[in-house]
Amino acid sequence: MTVSQNKKAPYHFGEKLRSVRERKGYTLKVVAQRAGVSESLVSQIERNRVSPAIDTLLALAEVLDINLEFLFEEYRKKHPVEIIGAEERRSVEEDGVRYEEIVHPNSDDGSHTMESYLITIPPHSQTHRGSYGHIGRETGFVLSGKGELHYEQNVYPIKAGDGISFSAGAPHVLVNNGDQELKAVWTVTPSQRFNKQD
Repeated sequence: MTVSQNKKAPYHFGEKLRSVRERKGYTLKVVAQRAGVSESLVSQIERNRVSPAIDTLLALAEVLDINLEFLFEEYRKKHPVEIIGAEERRSVEEDGVRYEEIVHPNSDDGSHTMESYLITIPPHSQTHRGSYGHIGRETGFVLSGKGELHYEQNVYPIKAGDGISFSAGAPHVLVNNGDQELKAVWTVTPSQRFNKQD
């Protein structure tokens, strides 16, 4: 097992590990033996003198019965905002309809993942993916153009400035029946089209 000999560990797991160890009444020696590492290594990790390799960290977490969310809570608090630059934006095209990702879905959100994108629908075209419905909810805001939302057996006229929200479980299609592009910002939860690891 390798250890990064940084003078200062970038993320401070040490205090949390030591606190849990002491609360459980375990000595450094007991934890080290059960995790299969040296006692001095555990001591250095607890004092944030070194950053543990991921396998070492997982072994310590298992020995101490620590939830990984608890260990990485500090990291998540330091990175609460994600900004996607225009040059990093991913896009896909389906049957002439263009989807440009605004934010990445975050897999840490589990079943509550959310994706947001800019939809551009050419004149006399429509979306297709929602035509059978899917789990979750969708909201949208029409930036320009006009068209219709076909939802179940109903047809709703939409135009620039309109906000839209609906359960995605029923069949739904956005239709551009005008002569100009229809552009809208769309948010779907849970995410359907983009995955962060793609």
